[in-house]
Amino acid sequence: MNVVAIIQARMSSTRLPGKVLMPLAGRPVLAHVVDRVRHAHRVNAVVVATSTDASDEAIQAWCESAGVACWRGSLHDVLDRYHQAAQAHHADAIVRITADCPALDPAIVDEVVDAFIGGGLDFCSLAGEFPDGLDCSVFAASAIARAHREARLPSEREHVGPYIEHHPEWFKNGAVRKFTGLAHHRWTLDEPRDYEFLQAVFSRLYRDGAAPFGAADVLALLEREPALAGINADITRNAGYLKSLQADKQHDHVQP
Repeated sequence: MNVVAIIQARMSSTRLPGKVLMPLAGRPVLAHVVDRVRHAHRVNAVVVATSTDASDEAIQAWCESAGVACWRGSLHDVLDRYHQAAQAHHADAIVRITADCPALDPAIVDEVVDAFIGGGLDFCSLAGEFPDGLDCSVFAASAIARAHREARLPSEREHVGPYIEHHPEWFKNGAVRKFTGLAHHRWTLDEPRDYEFLQAVFSRLYRDGAAPFGAADVLALLEREPALAGINADITRNAGYLKSLQADKQHDHVQP
């Protein structure tokens, strides 16, 4: 099975423009994400999927300089971007990763891929009460292809998983529930205070050339220095998806 990790990345974030190429511990955020995914043993190839918008030429340029495969597609129809990238790289299974998660844990990626393959699933994700920023989902290429043909709502096109998740009658879905009581932790990069938090974490845990630190290392750090978690603790989780759900209501309203 050809397992391809597709990292979605764009420069036009509304809350923190250019975040995926911001410097973090001396390297672009995207470089950390790519390296971490490459440390996942169950992933065969890594592709950065960005858009054809002029603002994302910087991402393509970084990929070329770093020797990372890059696919460019629709800015807003992320489902189409994933489908096209998956086809171009002959993926049987697609690991969805977002470029704003530089603390992603490769071992968790492997766990989700193993659960996906072992269960003969169409979709599997990390679920439950986990820290925001460890997000990882795996899709069968056939499931992505069907969603690409049939999905219509903004939330189903701007995000890869909702159509598949919401139709268990058609897709065999599963989940890995590894954490409880940790949903209040925020290790992703959407706002300036997230950047401040990640700078603090990486300054303490990241070592150039060493194996990536994992979720357990971050949790141990926050146990030692609990004030760090307060830097960005009150920011709304999954704000982008919530915005898409509001767009769904408008979409339904204008239908004949």
